[in-house]
Amino acid sequence: MHELSLANRLVQMAEATAIEAGAQRVIAVTLRVGDLSGVAIDALRFAYDVATAGTRLEGSRLELRRVGVRVFCQFCQREVELPSVQSFRCPVCNTPSGDVRAGRELEIESLEVE
Repeated sequence: MHELSLANRLVQMAEATAIEAGAQRVIAVTLRVGDLSGVAIDALRFAYDVATAGTRLEGSRLELRRVGVRVFCQFCQREVELPSVQSFRCPVCNTPSGDVRAGRELEIESLEVE
């Protein structure tokens, strides 16, 4: 369960940012999670609750924003979002593509502090 390690690191980073900003408490953390990030969302939510105990983030909300997989299609000459991670083919022309432009993200987008 690498989600506990991810949650611990997320809490460390958010707490350091809150301290730097002079905040007493973090109310919410918004995290961008790509479909190819390998993160189990339910496990991350559970691990977040465990990792925040006794910190400035205890009781805060974890808001997750899904980032779909986008690839560049050489034939169409544009970025397209894949309907599924099961097939890396352009949904417009069906050309295969391995040129991934989005979907691997795992990043803090914002903190809401008090």
